[in-house]
Amino acid sequence: MILTVLILYFAILLGIGFYCRKRNTDVNSFVLGGRSVGPWLTAFSYGTAYFSAVIFVGYAGQFGWKFGLSSTWIGIGNALIGSMMAWILLGKRTRIMSQHLSAKTMPEFFGRRFDTNALKVCASVIIFLFMIPYTASLYNGLSRLFEMAFHIDYSICIVIMALLTAVYVIAGGYMATTMNDFIQGTIMLVGIIVVIAAVLNAQGGLMEAVDKMAQIPTADGSTGAFASVTGPDVMSLIFVVLLTSLGTWGLPQMVQKFYAIRDEKAIVKGTVVSTVFAIIVAGGCYFMGGFGRLFDSPALYNAEGKIIYDAIVPEMLSGLAPAVMALVIILVLSASMSTLSSLVMTSSSTLTIDFLKDNFIKGMSEKKQVRCIRCFIVVFIAISAIIALIQYKSSVTFIAQLMGVSWGTMAGAFLAPYLYSLYFKWVTKPACWVSFIFSVTLMLANMLLRPYFPEILQSPINCGVLAMVAGFITVPIVSAFTKKQDTNRLEEIFSCYTK
Repeated sequence: MILTVLILYFAILLGIGFYCRKRNTDVNSFVLGGRSVGPWLTAFSYGTAYFSAVIFVGYAGQFGWKFGLSSTWIGIGNALIGSMMAWILLGKRTRIMSQHLSAKTMPEFFGRRFDTNALKVCASVIIFLFMIPYTASLYNGLSRLFEMAFHIDYSICIVIMALLTAVYVIAGGYMATTMNDFIQGTIMLVGIIVVIAAVLNAQGGLMEAVDKMAQIPTADGSTGAFASVTGPDVMSLIFVVLLTSLGTWGLPQMVQKFYAIRDEKAIVKGTVVSTVFAIIVAGGCYFMGGFGRLFDSPALYNAEGKIIYDAIVPEMLSGLAPAVMALVIILVLSASMSTLSSLVMTSSSTLTIDFLKDNFIKGMSEKKQVRCIRCFIVVFIAISAIIALIQYKSSVTFIAQLMGVSWGTMAGAFLAPYLYSLYFKWVTKPACWVSFIFSVTLMLANMLLRPYFPEILQSPINCGVLAMVAGFITVPIVSAFTKKQDTNRLEEIFSCYTK
């Protein structure tokens, strides 16, 4: 049954990819869908790019185990801050200014907003370097679920997922991605509701499951914390909420959704749809993960007795009925492939448009740019698949940890300069450089010299939050003491808001 559903699912994805192929006549169509994507497709595309198998399997299991039911706050933060507030504060202004500047990517936005090619190239290099480990981490959540359901080697699953994603993204471009995201998002909405009901039913219902969680002792022997509102470690919980929620404002694959939406009116409807989607999917994932300790078993520990976080959610789902398990497999595949398609589209387009075009290849035609983007899609998917295979075969754990470093670096580098530059004329080019350099340096140092950091900053998540907060402080300060842009040029840039 599971195999039949998968074959049908794959056929639909590929069919949409080839159907959209005829629309890709130029770079604007291939990368942004001609800036004509409606609110529902954009909202679902935003949500499916946001929530991947990393969330469903990795983060839900890890933070549910650490924080208990209070991990639900992470999903609520993702919905209210990462979705609703992002659409309200970034959506309209991004749509208007990016179209006014003819910017198709975030690096191109920086380059044209501050009239500097160097800033554009630097931003594209940061995205290129730190997007790959993020992309590779998407495969991690699939291994145990596929082996549990099919008893086949995980390597085969990686290859199949990579090939299918490559085919429909290369064929259909951004429009195929958003249409498939709508289907995948619908599956995620239905799937998470069914899975939560099945997990709670296995524990005797909601109230009994909560009572059981309240009886589990923390490290100091006290009980009740894992069923409380704040959980056993409220400070760490706040850091996780901030990075996974506020961090999306600076991630290029998320912000780029606003470049493609049809018009400003569509943003109002998209805000509502995106928020509701996030509440159900993210809130549901972390709420389900909060019951992870009720499924404690020897299968969750390695030979040294350390907890394997990625094994928690698969263990919770191992006893589900075949029909529910089929839905889970499609849910996780949908979450992974939708995010993967957004990441490789963002990486490939920025490498072509912002790095190679005009800098290394002069006079690239529209057709040549689209061809180049398609080639890089293959390259990015292949590299991420190879990294995922290396991690699986050799159990190299640091690759999985790079997910936090990637997210923290990009959010820390881009969030403050991007947000400020949408609203204020006083932001300067040197301030952007300071934000870029500080974030990259801090996160690389955290990765390479972690034991020398203060204990609270040894976590890539906490360090990523520091990078974001530092950007909000340094950008205004540096801007106050550095040369401003030409006044006439600034008036021309911001005139788009008064037209």
